[in-house]
Amino acid sequence: MAGDCTARSSSSPDREAPPAAPISHPGRLLGQSRRFLDFFWDIAKPDQEIRLRATEELLSHLRENQKDDELLKFTLKRLIDGLAATREAARPGFSLALSQVLQVFEEISLSTVLEQIKEKHNLERVKKKLFRNALFGNFFGVLALFQSGRLAKDTKALLECVQLLQSLSEHHAHLKDLPRKTLTDIVSEIPEAVFEKVLFSALEDDFTSALSTPGQLDLLLVGIQKFPKVFRPKKLKVLLGTATVITTENIPRLVEVLKMAVKSEKKDRVLPTVGLDLMKVALKENAFELFWKEAVENTLLKDNVGPFSYMCYRLLGSALPLLSLDQLTMVLRGEVMRRYGTHVVSTQLPDRFKFAPEMEAYVGSFLEGCADPEKQLAVMIGFSTLTNQGYPVVPTFWKVVRHLLPEALLQYTDWLKQMFLCPDLEACIDFSTKRQQQIEKKSDSNKTEHCVTRLRKWIIARLVGIVENPQVKREEEFVMDIARFCFFHAFFGTKKPTSEIPETKAALSVPLSEPSRTVTANSFFSLLQYLSSMPALGESAEAEEMRQKHLNGLTASGDPWIYLLVQYSQILLSHPKHVKAVVPFSEEEQVAWDRMLQTVEDLRKKEKKNDSLKTSAFQHLLLLVGIHLFKSPTECVNILADLQSCIKRACGGKPKMKEKTEATGGKEELEWVEVIVEVLLSLLAQSSGLIRRVCKSVFGLVCRHMTKGALQLILDVLDPGQDQDEDSAIVITEETPKKKKTFLAEITKNGDAEQSSSAEDSSEDDNESSGEEAEDAETDSEEENMDEETDENFQAMLRTALQAGNALGEDDSDASDVDDETMMSLDKNLSALFADQRKRIQAKKDEREKLRKEKILRREFRIKVLDLVELFLTKQPESPLVFDIIDPLLSVIEQSMSSESNQQEQDYLRKTADIFTNHLCRSKQYCKIVGSLREELHAQLESLVKRACRQSDSSVALYAFSASLYLFRVLKGNTASEAPLQVAQPKKKPKSGERSNTVQAGQPPALGILDLKRVTAAYKEALSLFLTKRKSPLTGAMFLDLFERHPFMCRQLIDTLVKSITEGARQHQQAQACMLLQKALQTRDFKLSLPEKEWETLIKESTNQVTETLKTVSEFKVKVDQEKVLKCLELLNYLIKTMTQQKLDVDLKELRGVLQALSQHEGFGNSARLGDVYWNVMALLGFTRPAKEKVAVQPENQTEAVPPKRKKKGFLPATKKRKNRKKLLEQALENNGESSGKGAVVGGADTTPAGKKRRRKRKKSGGAQGPVSEEGLPTKKQKLPAGSATEAEQGNLKTRRRRKRGGKARVQSGQSGTD
Repeated sequence: MAGDCTARSSSSPDREAPPAAPISHPGRLLGQSRRFLDFFWDIAKPDQEIRLRATEELLSHLRENQKDDELLKFTLKRLIDGLAATREAARPGFSLALSQVLQVFEEISLSTVLEQIKEKHNLERVKKKLFRNALFGNFFGVLALFQSGRLAKDTKALLECVQLLQSLSEHHAHLKDLPRKTLTDIVSEIPEAVFEKVLFSALEDDFTSALSTPGQLDLLLVGIQKFPKVFRPKKLKVLLGTATVITTENIPRLVEVLKMAVKSEKKDRVLPTVGLDLMKVALKENAFELFWKEAVENTLLKDNVGPFSYMCYRLLGSALPLLSLDQLTMVLRGEVMRRYGTHVVSTQLPDRFKFAPEMEAYVGSFLEGCADPEKQLAVMIGFSTLTNQGYPVVPTFWKVVRHLLPEALLQYTDWLKQMFLCPDLEACIDFSTKRQQQIEKKSDSNKTEHCVTRLRKWIIARLVGIVENPQVKREEEFVMDIARFCFFHAFFGTKKPTSEIPETKAALSVPLSEPSRTVTANSFFSLLQYLSSMPALGESAEAEEMRQKHLNGLTASGDPWIYLLVQYSQILLSHPKHVKAVVPFSEEEQVAWDRMLQTVEDLRKKEKKNDSLKTSAFQHLLLLVGIHLFKSPTECVNILADLQSCIKRACGGKPKMKEKTEATGGKEELEWVEVIVEVLLSLLAQSSGLIRRVCKSVFGLVCRHMTKGALQLILDVLDPGQDQDEDSAIVITEETPKKKKTFLAEITKNGDAEQSSSAEDSSEDDNESSGEEAEDAETDSEEENMDEETDENFQAMLRTALQAGNALGEDDSDASDVDDETMMSLDKNLSALFADQRKRIQAKKDEREKLRKEKILRREFRIKVLDLVELFLTKQPESPLVFDIIDPLLSVIEQSMSSESNQQEQDYLRKTADIFTNHLCRSKQYCKIVGSLREELHAQLESLVKRACRQSDSSVALYAFSASLYLFRVLKGNTASEAPLQVAQPKKKPKSGERSNTVQAGQPPALGILDLKRVTAAYKEALSLFLTKRKSPLTGAMFLDLFERHPFMCRQLIDTLVKSITEGARQHQQAQACMLLQKALQTRDFKLSLPEKEWETLIKESTNQVTETLKTVSEFKVKVDQEKVLKCLELLNYLIKTMTQQKLDVDLKELRGVLQALSQHEGFGNSARLGDVYWNVMALLGFTRPAKEKVAVQPENQTEAVPPKRKKKGFLPATKKRKNRKKLLEQALENNGESSGKGAVVGGADTTPAGKKRRRKRKKSGGAQGPVSEEGLPTKKQKLPAGSATEAEQGNLKTRRRRKRGGKARVQSGQSGTD
């Protein structure tokens, strides 16, 4: 950065500032304030916030020192220098700071500043490598003058700035279009009088050649818009040869300029300003239609070049706020819209550039700023009628709808309804892709019917999307109108119009097809699901209170939305003369409907008297099943019948039922819970999010009434052995061959109308095949076996048919004697045989496909049922029925871990494991009354421990082991009736002398109903299996968890751990025993539970066991050897510290010998962690870790010992040095022979390196070793006599100090490791 060097050198602390200095030598200013200089450094930083803050502080500093002219001159000089800074981020910072200074201090002449800028950044005298920086210095200088706001007042500076920008515009390679754009900004900001008097003559040449470059044309267009009196038709006639800009003669030249502008801004992906200005001038000259038709559609668009097409789309989006209603209609029905639709459909791949988000931003900006509902409606209709084979290209859930005015929204909704009833394909701008055109030629289907179906599918999804958009201002009447419209056309038709039903007034011009009704029905139930969770609408006090209480799914009057729709359904059914149902109710279905309505009314009356969540939940469930009568009447009739009886019993039905319940001892009460669980399970089999949520809410209310039989119904669904049960709630239906989508896709379909129509057509087969790959892989082996059997049977049948026709005679002559009738008969038999074979193969494929679909559906159903299990564990964690859930969930985990791992199976396993771990095993609440289940729980705990030991996977064993710990906690937490407060007593920290008084002779306190011997036997057997079996599914973390949760178990299992240190199956098991023993010894409760004698005995025994196992270590070849020794040393570290702190009498002589011999084994030093722990233990025994010996690396070739040095003048060549060095080394080896630990000096005094060479050699030399015993082991620390080593230490210290100061001290060469 220019001027930075001066600042740095002048601010040096070693220099003294002169008493006075001119501005050319600003040392006086620099010496005054370092903070002032930091302003300029901060202005040059890339962070914008720092630059702005520094500019503000600089202005404040200058205001405080207004009288200091030298300070202001230095500031201007420094800012002008920084305009040409090398760092790009610094240039705009200095330009902004300069503009602010000029704006604040108006006494500074702009002409003077401009002259300084020209002088400092003179393009004629600057060096070639700084030419680009000088260009930017001039440009940012003019920009600073313009941003100061004073340029229009100083006409001389204004003219010079314009001329300078004109000269800078010639250097397009460096500055691009920046000078022209700045010139345009200047023209747009100055008054008309100043422009006409000062600038017009200077810019006349640019105006004359306006049709040559984008910058010049944009300058002219801005002038025409800003100064219409100056650019009159006569003046334009003189400049351009035409009285207007947009003429037929100028169109080709204007198009070329637009293409140039697009190419220059191709990477920015923005609309060139010249394009927008040209369109504004075309509107001003009333030539927009000519410009749009000739320049845009017939020229730019027809070139079929990506950047040109994108500019046409941007022109379309930018023109929306500028056009009148007629012009909007013309543009939105033109060729640009058709091409845009083709672009949206053809760019579905993720790696292609998509213009749709940008167009959505244009439309959203227009709708947000437009106050004319008619224009808003025209734009919405224009984009909604851009269709691909009847399906609009805009998404059904379009965010721009939120900007519509209420009047425009109502009009747009009415238009959608009218298009649904009377589809007008001629009003749509329809197109087809090349692939679709090829398919049309091959197929004979009715294109019009196909387009109408697709259009209606989009319209009904758009209506639902408007209601579901929370950002759209909706009223209850508006929402209800759309819901009634969807429901009516999904399940009813019009016979005769009536004023009581508004939906009957409009007739269908094209009858609704079956796919259209199916889509409408699905959309209605999707809308119903949203309404059930939608907050209250409106601004009334009641609605606001409901929103605060989070009462969703209700209207402002308090009625559920589903109740209003059921009432509307009853109105339709009560007008058979005017309305007809698509599928009329049978007599049985009508009875079920009427009974459902009567029950709902009864529940509503009870709810008014006594508000109950159970009543409202059952009411919602009844309404939900009732309205599903229109979709699946046969299933819902049976469900309603069961639900009626359940509700009567659950909510207190007739007195006779109560008496019967009391007489039978509550059996009837149990039955209704089981029946309602069956109803909920049957409802969960349907693919509806609304049903799933309602089932969960109802089940949450009946959880407290659950019985073992009702819970077993849920667990039977999760049982892997119940897959082939005929009474399953899942029903697999046959599909027609015409349907290409899988049954799973139909079940899980949730209104994917938002996807583009072409994407549906193009990727339908791909999605189907990719979705089936995982499932097909599971049955490959079965298919191969079945194919082999089929081939054998078919070959036998084929052989029989050929023998019957004598086609397999023994002699060739017999085959030639076969007559024509026999051959024809044989052909018929063979054709029939092959036809039957094809049918058999197809039947087997269909059967396999059916089984595959059934398997998928069962998994989906089980995932839903898991919600009920999770809800039960959350609502009723203290129920004894929780214990019945443990084994079924474990079975699911085991079966899922061993089955094929597709995504659906992984989700099922993940959810099951989460419920088992977080909602069951880690639940904070558990059953507190299990006295009658004591024996069963102990047996289940033993079974779980054995089950964990039998697993082949440690992850599965962990779940079984965690379940056993859960039962352990339950048994321990249930106290006996004689001592109910033992568990609740807080634990007090005992004093040091109370170790033996904390427990009595053996039984730990607060065991509840736990049988300690029985539980100990189970866990001891598991621990022995873990430590003695080579491959065990158990892990050390499981037993650590046991010790942490129940510390008193440490005492029961401590003997097994101590023995396993030496008796473990392998090194890994021995290491785990050491680790578990260490954790047990560190447990505070375990320490306090042992008397002092037993504790001391345990410490001695543990030390002896570790000593014995370390004796067996002879080498460190594999990782498990290091692991074992590491765990032993960590245990020893704790044992020795405990002995020292508690002053225990333990003999460690044998241990010292074993540890000293341990470091001599092969591979001991390979692990740094092992070495650190080893020496920590040795330090506790009184040994000192020796210092590391620094040994220089000696290469095999001694000549390579000297590192290569850079070649300098006056020195011998490197080759000669190496040769001489080699000779000297050979002589030294011959003279010295066998060398001791001390190094030898090679060659005498002449070869001793001096200066830097000598210091480099000293760095390579190793240090002296510590005291070493005869065996090579470090000895204990020895106290040296006073003053025995002071002289040597002081000498070494002085030598090191002289080296740091750069002195030339001679060093003895008696150290080991010298070269």
